[in-house]
Amino acid sequence: MKLKLDLHDIYNRGGEIDRALRAVIDEAVAKKAPVVEIIPGKGSGQLKKHVLRFLERKEIKALYHRVEKDKDNFGRVFVHFRWK
Repeated sequence: MKLKLDLHDIYNRGGEIDRALRAVIDEAVAKKAPVVEIIPGKGSGQLKKHVLRFLERKEIKALYHRVEKDKDNFGRVFVHFRWK
């Protein structure tokens, strides 16, 4: 199971972006999903930077294993989880 979050619709609403990111991370934890795909899109790169800053927060970083930036598609970020 892979969860997916497309941020194209809310790209210019910072508070909603943070809530959507938090919701998908919480859902992944609840369902023990191995991967979350976040699509900030290509654009100027500001939304991707926002997503990466969000993922670097101490309380969020404690929930996942690693972040992978898609080398083939600049507009995608994968968040990997490790479950025991």
